[in-house]
Amino acid sequence: MERQMLRASLEKLKQNGNLLICDVEVDPEYELGAVLKYYSNTRPMLFSKVKGYRIPVVGAMFGDRNIYYNMLNLTHSDRIYRIIDAIANPKPTRLLNTGPVKENIITRNIDLPRMFPIPTFHEKDSSSFITAGIVVIKDPETNKRYTAVRRLQVNGGNRLSILVASPKLKDQLLNLENQNKPLEVAVILGYDYEFLLASQVSSQFFGVDKYEIDSALRGEPLELVKCHSVDLEVPAYAEIVLEGIIPPKKREIEGPFGELMGYYGGANSHPIIEITAVMHRNNPIFQVSFPCREEHLSNGLIREVELYTSLSKLVDVKDVNVTIGGGYRFHAVVSINKKKEGDGKSAILAALGCNNDFKHVIVVDDDVDIFNTSEVEGILATRVQASKDLVIISGANGSVLDPSHNYKGTTDKIGIDATKPLEKKGVDFEKAKIPRYENIEITKYFPNIK
Repeated sequence: MERQMLRASLEKLKQNGNLLICDVEVDPEYELGAVLKYYSNTRPMLFSKVKGYRIPVVGAMFGDRNIYYNMLNLTHSDRIYRIIDAIANPKPTRLLNTGPVKENIITRNIDLPRMFPIPTFHEKDSSSFITAGIVVIKDPETNKRYTAVRRLQVNGGNRLSILVASPKLKDQLLNLENQNKPLEVAVILGYDYEFLLASQVSSQFFGVDKYEIDSALRGEPLELVKCHSVDLEVPAYAEIVLEGIIPPKKREIEGPFGELMGYYGGANSHPIIEITAVMHRNNPIFQVSFPCREEHLSNGLIREVELYTSLSKLVDVKDVNVTIGGGYRFHAVVSINKKKEGDGKSAILAALGCNNDFKHVIVVDDDVDIFNTSEVEGILATRVQASKDLVIISGANGSVLDPSHNYKGTTDKIGIDATKPLEKKGVDFEKAKIPRYENIEITKYFPNIK
């Protein structure tokens, strides 16, 4: 039984009853994505029959918070500290002579649309897209490996367009272009929960080899093999690896593409990847993420770590929630143990200053379940007066993934202090409780309930 990467995760998902298996043939054009979207990308699915291909497809693995915790052996309460510990104490990897991903190596007549069931998701998408690919590069000075999920437009044959958003990737690409040199990359498909979470840690902020963060998260060395045609290492138990180069000063139009928050990203000129080799396991499984919730949950978990750390410098923070509805990047709800009247406003400033993407932040007391949207809405209704509790910052830097930011060039940010006053009047906000039965196990009363 395998311990690492996709097949190990699929086995555990099956054992836990969390994997749906679809034996009905699905079309990779629109239909496959529509099925993934039905459960908002929260139900892991394996499609055994994909029209025109013999390769199965797996998707929606990473969109449910509780499944993610379970697969990493985390609890909600210890997630922040466990992730911080992995970032602060990275562990070494293990390089193997060979591994299953090298069972098949193709270097000639590479035709990606013919080889793999790469989906088309939306009506106005410019092409089919590889959405789950984790791109790895190596820093030539430090030899550290950096990974990130990048969307990859299929341009035909062995060519892909890559959206370059990562500062690390941008800087390295521009540096090599100035020397008229290509950048070596590998695209990894068929990975697991630890590998994805490690890829979301900010290279610019932490500067840590992401493979070594992965080793720390999984509690054992990440096992790697050397690529066939480029000087990079990749997981030995991955399903598929596309190796290639980003040639200097070559661009093609990429987009539009329907992604974050359900909007189309525009068409622009972006670098291309020329695939020089494809490695894959026998009977590979193709990995898909319907845009864009899956990797954004893992990204949100990292943002929660960064937000918690930033807040803890100023206030007694209890918990943080970078929300689903805000795309795991625009909205945050924060609970604090309020000790001074200014704590709510201080928390707002710390949160909005933590990351350009944060646009709306709500700060509440530690008696509020910040993962219960109805409860948070109730707090907004009963503990907020706009003239006193609203903080508006106009003309700030925002996210290019926000259409309103792109339209205006800047973003207005809002903080809401929904904390109770500390003086005697705070008693008026005490929530009603049921003695001894505030938390009950409902199956005691309805044994057959599901």
